[in-house]
Amino acid sequence: MKKTILYIAYVLFATSVTAQNYERTFESFSRTEDGAPRVKVDDGTYIFLAYSPEIVEVTFLPNGEQWDKDSHAVILKPDVSNFEVTERGEDIVLRTSGDLYITIDKSPFQISYYYKEKLILSEKRGYYKSQHDPMDLVKDNVVANETEKIEFNLTDDEVLYGGGARALGMNRRGYRLPLFNRAHYGYQTHSELMNYTMPIVVSSNQYMIHFDNAPIGYLDLDSKKDNTLTYETISGRKTYQVIVGDTWYDLIDNYTNLTGKQPLLPRWALGNFSSRFGYHTQEETVNTIKKFREYNIPVDAIILDLYWFGKTIKETMGNLEFLRDSFPNPKQMVADLRAKDVETILITEPFILTTSNRWDEAVEKNILAKDTLGKPATYDFYFGNTGIIDIYDDKGYNWFKDIYKDLTDFGITGFWGDLGEPEVHPNWVQHATGSADEVHNIYGHDWAGLVYEASLEANPNQRPFILMRAGYSGSQRYGLVPWTGDVSRSWGGFQPQPEISLQMGMQGIAYMHSDLGGFAGANLDDELYVRWLQYGAFQPIYRPHANEEVASEPVYRSEKAKRLASYAIQMRYRLLPYNYNLMAINHMEGAPLMRPLFFEEPKNKDLFTYSKTYLWGQDILVSPVLEAGKKEQEVYFPKGSNWFDIESDEIIEGGQTKTVKLNEAFIPVYVRAGAFIPLAKAMQSTKDYDDSLIQLQYYHDSTVLESEREFYFDDGQTVDAVEKEAYQMLEFEAEIEGRWLEIDLEAETGKNYSAETKTIELTIHNIETQPKRIKVDKEKVNGTYNSKYRTLTLNITWDTSEEKEIRIKLGK
Repeated sequence: MKKTILYIAYVLFATSVTAQNYERTFESFSRTEDGAPRVKVDDGTYIFLAYSPEIVEVTFLPNGEQWDKDSHAVILKPDVSNFEVTERGEDIVLRTSGDLYITIDKSPFQISYYYKEKLILSEKRGYYKSQHDPMDLVKDNVVANETEKIEFNLTDDEVLYGGGARALGMNRRGYRLPLFNRAHYGYQTHSELMNYTMPIVVSSNQYMIHFDNAPIGYLDLDSKKDNTLTYETISGRKTYQVIVGDTWYDLIDNYTNLTGKQPLLPRWALGNFSSRFGYHTQEETVNTIKKFREYNIPVDAIILDLYWFGKTIKETMGNLEFLRDSFPNPKQMVADLRAKDVETILITEPFILTTSNRWDEAVEKNILAKDTLGKPATYDFYFGNTGIIDIYDDKGYNWFKDIYKDLTDFGITGFWGDLGEPEVHPNWVQHATGSADEVHNIYGHDWAGLVYEASLEANPNQRPFILMRAGYSGSQRYGLVPWTGDVSRSWGGFQPQPEISLQMGMQGIAYMHSDLGGFAGANLDDELYVRWLQYGAFQPIYRPHANEEVASEPVYRSEKAKRLASYAIQMRYRLLPYNYNLMAINHMEGAPLMRPLFFEEPKNKDLFTYSKTYLWGQDILVSPVLEAGKKEQEVYFPKGSNWFDIESDEIIEGGQTKTVKLNEAFIPVYVRAGAFIPLAKAMQSTKDYDDSLIQLQYYHDSTVLESEREFYFDDGQTVDAVEKEAYQMLEFEAEIEGRWLEIDLEAETGKNYSAETKTIELTIHNIETQPKRIKVDKEKVNGTYNSKYRTLTLNITWDTSEEKEIRIKLGK
C-alpha cells in the first residue's frame, strides 16, 4: 500500500518536478566509519545524517574535497541509528524512526524527501558550479567569478518564507535574496537586504530547509518563475538540513532543538526601555529617569548610546570606557539608577578607530583583523578610520571578553552590540579563520556568543541581556535580542514591522522587535508615535528609540502623546505574567511570541500571506493600526473560537473578517473565548511585581465546554531556572457541567522552588445573570457581580501546594 501511495504522490508532483541531473550517475552505496549512509556518484559523495525522526541532513562532497563537520549553527548531535536503510534495485530508501524518509533514485539520479508518504521536496540539479560576471554580484558585496549552488524543485503553489529579516511581504517567493548582512538606513515598506540574513527557507507546505554554511551568497526563491529554489555560495560546506513537523509549532520546536533554544531573559527585559541616540551626560541620563518617575510612566532600563565613551559621534569609537568628563561617577550613577529599579545597558561596537584611546593597545596586543600583508587592516567608514576586532583569534576574543567583564564591575547588566553585520567589512580583510566574506554573516552570531559567555563568567547568577543588530542561524541560543535596524520614522517604516517579527519568529529568532516610534528622520508625528507604541505592547521588547532630533521617550512628548503612550505602557506591564509565560514557552518549546494566523488555520491559504493581524501568544489577537487617520479597519478573526474585545467584552464569532471602529486610545485587541489571562497590578517597574497576587481573567463562553491553560512562574532572575527546577507551573482549568461552571486551580512546583500562598482575584467574563450559588472547596461564598459588564469577581486565597475548586451555578 505504501509503495502505491508513494507512486501516486510522485505522479502528482511530477508536473512541477524535473530529474536532478541526468549527467550525474550513481556508483555505489556504503557507510562512513561512523555508520552514516554514503552514496558515491561520479562527481562526488553524498553523506546522510539523521538528528531526530523529523530532521535529516545531507552533505555533498565534490571529488577531492574533505568532509568539514563543523557547524556554526547546529548543536544537536546526529544519531545514525535513526536511519533504517532499504536498498532496492532501482532506489535506496533512508527512513527515520518517524514519518520522514529519503529516496535516492539511481537512474536518473534523484534525491527526494517524503513526510507521511507525501513528497515534500526534491533536489533538481542538486549541487553544481556556476560561472558569473563579477559585476553581477559586486553590487551586493559578493565578488566571485564562480559560485557553488544547490538546486531544488518547488511546487506551483507553495509560499516561501525565511532568508532572515526583509521587508518584502510575507511571501518571499520570486526574489533572489543576498545572504550578506548589511544595514539599510531609513528603509520603509520595501527592503530586500537588511542587517540580519539567514540561509533558511520555510515553506507553506510546512517544512524547512536550513543551509548550514557561513560564507556569503544568495537564496534564489524562484526568481525565474520556473519552480526552482537555489542556494548559492562563494565557498564552504554543501550541507543542508530538512526539518518537518506535524504542526507549525512542532516545526519550530524541531528547528530550535537543532540550533539551540533561547535562554530565559531577565524579567525586567519585558518592561519599558528608555533609549535614544543618545544621552550625552550622566546628568541627562539621571534626569530622564526622574521624568519617568515624575509622570508615573513605568520604566525598567536605560540604554546609553555612544556618548558614554566620547563627546562626538565620530573619532571616538573603540574607547570602550566611560568618558569621565561627561560621566564623572559612572558606578554611582548605575547604583543610583538601580535604586530607582532601573537597569543600565551600554552600547559597544567591534570597531577600534585609529583615533580612539585604545588603538595603540589594540595594535600592541595584536587583536585586530589583518590586511593581505599581515598588518592591522584599516579602512574608512562613517565614524572614522578603523580596524575591526578579530574575535576568531584567541587574543582578540579574550581581550574583547575582558572589556565586558570590566564593564560589569560598574553594575552594567546588559549590553548592546551595534554595527555587528559588520557594518563595513571589506572582502580583503583577513580573520584568523578566514576572509571577511567567509565570516561576515556569522560575526554578529559569534560576537553574541562572546558577550553571553563574558556576562555569565562575570555574573554566573544573572541572566544576560544582549541586544544585537545582526546574527545568524541559531543565535537565539546566546540570548540574542535583535531589532529591525534603522527604520524610517514614518508610516512606511512602521508598516512592515509585524511582518519582519513574524518571519523571524518562524526562523527561531523570537525577540525581533522594532525601534518603537521609528529611528531615522526628524518626523514629529504624534499619531504615528502613539500607534507604534500601542503596537509595541504586543511585540517582544518594548523599546522606543530614535535620533535625538525628536524625542523617543514619552516623557518628552506632547501631553496627549504622553497620556496615550502611558496607557499602552501600563497595558504592557499589566500583561507581565502572561508575557513572562510566553518567554518560558519560547525557552522550552521554541514557540515565537508573535505568531502568524496560519499557525491557527494551517489549511487556510488566504492566511499564508497575511500579517495585518497576528496572535500574541496563544490567546491574544492583535490588529495594529498601521495607517494615518484611520477610523476603522478590517480584522480577521480565526475560526474555531469566539473572540472577546479586550476593551468592551463584545464577543465576535471566529472565521470571519469584520470591520471594526478604531479608538485613538488603543488598537484592536481580542482574547480567545475560554482563555485564562493572568494580569498584574499596575507598577512602575517589574521590580515592583508581586506574583503572590494574580488578577486572573477567565473569558467564559458557552461554546467552550472545557478549557485548560498553564502559566510559568519563577523569580525572574535565576539562570537555567527550568533546568534547575526552580519554577512553578500554575494550571487553570474550566469545565461546564450542565448549569455549573467549575474552575480548578492546580500547581506543579519544581523541587528547587517554594510553593507559596497566592491571592487570586478571579474575574469571570460573560456571566449573563447573577449566579445562583458559588462554592470554593465546598464552602459557600459571595462574589461581586457587575450586571453592566456581566462579570463575576471572586477573591480567593490559594495555598499552591494544594488544589482549589470553584463551582458556580449559573443563572438561566
